Amino acid sequence: MIYKSYIIEKNFKSIDGNISLFYGENLGLQNDFKDIIKLENPNTSIAKYEQDNVIKDPETFLNELFNFSLFEKKKLFIINNVNDKILPTIQEIEKKIEEQKIYLFTGILDKKSKLRNYLEKSNECAIIPCYLDNEISLRNIILNKLSGFKGLSAENLNLIIQNCNLDRVKLNNELDKIRLFFKEKILEKESLEKLLNLEVHDDFNLLKDEAIKGNKMSTNTLLSNTIIDSDKSAFYLALLNQRFEKLNEIQKLTKNSDINQILNKIKPPIFWKDKPIITQQIKKWNDKNIIKILDNIYNVEIKTKTESSINKNILIKKLIVDICNLANA
Repeated sequence: MIYKSYIIEKNFKSIDGNISLFYGENLGLQNDFKDIIKLENPNTSIAKYEQDNVIKDPETFLNELFNFSLFEKKKLFIINNVNDKILPTIQEIEKKIEEQKIYLFTGILDKKSKLRNYLEKSNECAIIPCYLDNEISLRNIILNKLSGFKGLSAENLNLIIQNCNLDRVKLNNELDKIRLFFKEKILEKESLEKLLNLEVHDDFNLLKDEAIKGNKMSTNTLLSNTIIDSDKSAFYLALLNQRFEKLNEIQKLTKNSDINQILNKIKPPIFWKDKPIITQQIKKWNDKNIIKILDNIYNVEIKTKTESSINKNILIKKLIVDICNLANA
């Protein structure tokens, strides 16, 4: 059964079925749905898989899916980067699962996709297309997340929209900064412009890029010179997560294709200045190590949100060092 994404955003519980597929080019929207899944299930463990792991070791996945303990009322599973290869597994388990919920995530699926066609016709499964945002949808997100902030004029709204280039991932990062810096302050255009182009952010982007490229000398120098603000840890982690999600997507697309062709066609479009950087980075990373770092980023995020006494600066710097080392592994 097909659902409209904007309806599910408003009422996630309206999904009817234990298996749901989120597909499309809007990675920011998919990330929002993953956050909603966490928020809707605060006391439930969520097992994360890559499709390749499920197919290579189905016994481990099925054991975790169907084996319950006395303390578990339900189980949630997120499986990333799915395609038609997982359809036989879905067909095998869909009639057997009861309290379990399975959420499938992937990029674009064409109309010939067997997985897409099967779930669209199924009355027991849900499929949610995640199309690219437009100015109207982004405007609504801004109005919702900045509700109550003084000074949110039409001019400031347009400034935020133009700065994110219709990319929801970047928009969410910018809104996190805005809510942090303008808490109990008036949103003034001059201050907003400075915030959106803050030099420290450029410094961290440079540090991030050099670490992902595995450039130990530059990374070490930048670690010493870059100001890491603990209040911006969520923003730093979002930047890292966004880049590795993009590398993961490109890695899978370039197995049988030229990297330059992929970078020119991929959605949302990659800024021209980032293309040579990403080209260097993708050569240093394989699927396994990308997933390992994405898990590390997730674990650091959990620590920064749940352990109030923890030193966020040290966590971020250690993560950067781990990224640089793994790029050279």
